[in-house]
Amino acid sequence: MTTILSLWWLILIVLSIVFYKFVLRVFFGMVIVPEDKIGLVTKKFVLFGADRSLPDGRIIATKGEAGFQAQTLAPGLYWTMWIWQYSVDMTPFTIIPEGKIGLVMSKDGKEIPTGRILARKVESDNFQDATSFLNNGGQKGRQTAFITSGSYRINTFLFDIIITDQVKIFENMVGVVTALDGDPIPLGQIAGKFVEGHNNFQDFDRFLEEGGNRGLQPQVMLAGSYYINTWAIQIEQNPMTDVPIGYVGVVISYIGEDGQDVTGETFKHGNIVSKGQRGVWMEPLGPGKYALNKYTTKLEPVPTTNLVLNWANARSESHDLDKNLSTITVRSKNGFPFNLDVAQIIHVPANEAPKVIARFGSMTNLVSQVLEPTIGNYFRNSAQDSDVISFLSTRKERQESAKNHIKAVLDEYNVNAVDTLIGDIVPPDSLMKTLTDRKIAEEEQKTYQTQKMAQEQRQGVEKETAIADMQKEIVRASQSVEIAQRTADATVKKAEGDATSLKLNVNAEAEATKMRANAEAEATKARAGAQAEATRLNASAEAEKISKTGLAEAEKIMAIGKSTAEAYQLQVSAMGGDNFTKYKITEEIGKGNIKVIPDVLISGNNGADGGISGLLGMKLMEMMDSNKQKPEPPQSEN
Repeated sequence: MTTILSLWWLILIVLSIVFYKFVLRVFFGMVIVPEDKIGLVTKKFVLFGADRSLPDGRIIATKGEAGFQAQTLAPGLYWTMWIWQYSVDMTPFTIIPEGKIGLVMSKDGKEIPTGRILARKVESDNFQDATSFLNNGGQKGRQTAFITSGSYRINTFLFDIIITDQVKIFENMVGVVTALDGDPIPLGQIAGKFVEGHNNFQDFDRFLEEGGNRGLQPQVMLAGSYYINTWAIQIEQNPMTDVPIGYVGVVISYIGEDGQDVTGETFKHGNIVSKGQRGVWMEPLGPGKYALNKYTTKLEPVPTTNLVLNWANARSESHDLDKNLSTITVRSKNGFPFNLDVAQIIHVPANEAPKVIARFGSMTNLVSQVLEPTIGNYFRNSAQDSDVISFLSTRKERQESAKNHIKAVLDEYNVNAVDTLIGDIVPPDSLMKTLTDRKIAEEEQKTYQTQKMAQEQRQGVEKETAIADMQKEIVRASQSVEIAQRTADATVKKAEGDATSLKLNVNAEAEATKMRANAEAEATKARAGAQAEATRLNASAEAEKISKTGLAEAEKIMAIGKSTAEAYQLQVSAMGGDNFTKYKITEEIGKGNIKVIPDVLISGNNGADGGISGLLGMKLMEMMDSNKQKPEPPQSEN
């Protein structure tokens, strides 16, 4: 028996080890929720307590009633979740990827008030606390709040999550917003009031709290990515409004308060208001791109450059304002219809553009309501005062008159008329044929007159030719007499010319001689003056030279004498007076080659010729010395 019991215990232990999860679940109510899941709890029945069933209309239990429980099981270990009383469904976390949002649909809660389509936001930890959601008054249906990218523990018994993309507004686009919930739009308005603080409609509950209206919104959204609840907001993307260079944009606003007209009492053709009010804005927009709501505002472009409008069938400018204009047909006073092309140049000042739009609504209306009838009627009236030919010949004057008239008219409409130009004038074909025939006849008559004159001239030539032929001899004789007379006259004229020439030559030569003599005299006088001046300057220079040379020489002699005297004084002091005298005599004898002993000594003998002999000897020596000094004659090379 003991053995059998031991065996049963062993089997029980083995079975408990193998089926421990089943055992723990059945006997101890153990539930293990994995880390990446949550447990959704369904309570099958209630044994004790008053709240055994859910109230009518509720499907989620918050107080322990039987049914789907609001409280979920986070990852972990739980006990007493008896299998016969509770069922636990494991479901993964709700994950919202990057660039997405999760729109929330609640299956339980209070009813949404009548007139609303979205449930207002309540505190519920991003819909992860279902109990708080229901206890705080959460409403069933589509929620204004949403969840952004991340992982959430969402009770899918209560909430359905619809994942959708972020809203992206592209570059150079503007988002026009329509709210699907909110207060009704005020009477008389086409869009809701301006609401701040909702962060570009990303906080729709704040939009509702501030009294936002459903329907078209005055605000627009610029380029970027936004967390937008598409159940609450619809966005239509439109290109930004472009005002090109050379234009201004006049804004016509359909929303806002009724503003006071700022143009004063003189302008009575429209309501021009300040920016932001309903009507035509006084300040036009300059060139650029603007984020305008095309449903609440309208921008009317007005060219501010010179604008050319053509009344011509075959010509139209790129602005297309003259596409409906055509060549003007007029009728002259004599009943002939003819066509003319006209070009009108206008300019709309930028500060006057709002007045033009307030008066006419658009530039197209300005052309059709003012320019077309004004210019057409002027030329029709002008043509009735003249015939076609006169109209053609006075075209310049009529053009100037039209310019002045049209300028005066357009000044009343705040438009500057720059110039009026008359183009091609086309008379009717029948009139042109008549005029052509008349002109041809006139030209033919002129031709006949010319030919007649030519014939008369030809007859005169022939007559004169005959007379000339009959009088050849007379002409020849007359010519001979004329030649002789002219020869004699030529001889006389030649003689007179020679005499005059000779006289002129003599007078010219005398005058030339006189002029040369005068020139020579003047030259001689000038040379004499120059020579005298040169002599005076040379004499002065020479005198200056002599004076300075003399002074220098004197100073030199004085210096030499002074130094010589000092030298003599020192030598006398050193040698004594007698010795110095003897020394100087000896030195002078040596320097001057003075012969102390003469070459011939004449001495007296006892004879009487001693002196004469000496003189003869001296003479002989002189002759010998002169022969020695005489140069030898040059020798012939031969």
